[in-house]
Amino acid sequence: MSILAWVLVGAATAFAIKLAGYLLPQSLLDRPPVTELAAAMTVGLLASLTVMNTVANGQSLAFDSRLLALGAAAIALKLKAPYLVVVLAGGLASALGRLCGLP
Repeated sequence: MSILAWVLVGAATAFAIKLAGYLLPQSLLDRPPVTELAAAMTVGLLASLTVMNTVANGQSLAFDSRLLALGAAAIALKLKAPYLVVVLAGGLASALGRLCGLP
């Protein structure tokens, strides 16, 4: 299958899932297992996206200054710092890592 075909299949699948969500009755969607699953999937997807954007470099793993930035941001979040402080801490950690020779 060509890449275009896979993209079209993915788009059609996403559309069908979205349409199914509108067609399901509200009573089914308000059940606790469904809402818990939706919350858990959201957190899992965001976490995996964060990890992949931090340590992935094409088809290989790269441990560089992005990992320092993620660690600094995680510590700032743990300390309940404001969002701007979290972003600045991550940027500063990444800059210091690059200054020390990390890629």
